Amino acid sequence: MRYFKHLLCVFIFLLAIPVAAQEGGESGEEKGKVDVQGILWGHIKDAYEWHVTDIGGEPVIIHLPVIVKSSTGWHVFSSGQFEEEKDDKGNRPGPFGLYISGSEEHENKICEIVNGEEVRPFDISITKTVAVLFINAIILLICVLVPARWCKRHKIDDPAPKGFTGFMNMFIMYIYDDIIKSTLGKETDKYAPYLLTCFFFIFVSNIMGIIPFPPGGGNLTGNIACTFFLALCTFIITNVTGTKEYWKEIFWPEVPTWLKAYPVAIMPIIEFFGIFTKPFALMVRLFANMMAGHAIALSFACIIFIMWGVNAFAGASMTVVSVAMSIFMMLLEVLVCFIQALVFTMLSAVFISLAHVKHEHVQIEKTN
Repeated sequence: MRYFKHLLCVFIFLLAIPVAAQEGGESGEEKGKVDVQGILWGHIKDAYEWHVTDIGGEPVIIHLPVIVKSSTGWHVFSSGQFEEEKDDKGNRPGPFGLYISGSEEHENKICEIVNGEEVRPFDISITKTVAVLFINAIILLICVLVPARWCKRHKIDDPAPKGFTGFMNMFIMYIYDDIIKSTLGKETDKYAPYLLTCFFFIFVSNIMGIIPFPPGGGNLTGNIACTFFLALCTFIITNVTGTKEYWKEIFWPEVPTWLKAYPVAIMPIIEFFGIFTKPFALMVRLFANMMAGHAIALSFACIIFIMWGVNAFAGASMTVVSVAMSIFMMLLEVLVCFIQALVFTMLSAVFISLAHVKHEHVQIEKTN
C-alpha cells in the first residue's frame, strides 16, 4: 500500500505536466508544434494569477489580489479583471487605466501610461510567488510548532514521541547535532534558530515546488529574488557578528607586507571581494539547481508532444522513454530538495564560524 501511494503521486505528477503543456499550447502552438520555451518560462516566472489546469478546454485559474498605487491612487482588485485577450501591442487591458504589459522592458508586469510613457506603479500585489511564500511559511510553522508544543508539555525523560512529532524531532536534532553543532561548537545555540529556519524553509519550499497542483507547484527557490534574500541574511549575520580577528585577516592578513600594503594591497582586495562572493555562491547555487531541475523535468514531458507531432511511431516510442525519465527526475528532485537545503545550511554555518575565528598565540619556550 505504501508503494502504491508513491506510484500514485508520481502518476499524478506525470499527468499534471502534460496539462501544463496546454497552457502554452494556444499561444505557442503552430502546426502541431509545442511551445517548450513558453511552458518552461510559464512555470518558472512569476504571475498575477495561478493557472491550475484546463478542463474541457477552459483554464482553471486562481485569481490573486492586485494591490497597486498608480497615478490615480491606491487600487485593490482581482487579477481576473484583466482581459484574457491581448491588444495589438501585446498588452492585457485592465481597470483604472492599468494593464499587464507585453513590452520587453516590463514584460508581464502591471503598467500604466503617464505623460505618454509606460511606467510601473508602486506594486505590492499578491503574486503567485508571494502566495506560495505565505503557504510555505504556514507549513513551516506547523512543522515546527507542533513538535515544539509537545516538547513544552513533556519532560526530557518522557518516552520519545511517535508519528509526525517524532519524525520532526528526529529531523531537527539531526540538522542541529550533525550540521550546526559540529560546525559552530559553543556558539551553536546563538545561531541555530536562524540556520534551522533556513534549512526547513528551503526544504519545504523545494518539496512544495515539485508538487504539481495547489498548494504546491510554485517554484519559490527557483526565483532568484528569494535566494538573494536568504543569501543576504547570511551575509549580514556573518559580517555584523564577525570578530576583530576576522576583519584583521581581511584587511591586514599575515602575508608579506608588499602583498598587503605597498605597492598594491592585492591580498586585502582579494579578501574583501571574498566577502561578497561567498553569499553570491549561495544564491546562485540554490537558484540554478532548483530552476534546472524543474526545467529538465518539464522538458522530458514536452518530448512526448514534440515527437507525436512528428509521427505516431516516434510519439509512442518516446512516450515510454519520457515517462521513465520523468519518474527518474521526480525521484532525483526529491533528493536534490534535501541536498540543496542541507548545503545552504552547512555553508552558512561554515561562513559564520569562519567569521568567529580567534587567533591563538602559541609561545615556544626555548630551553638552553
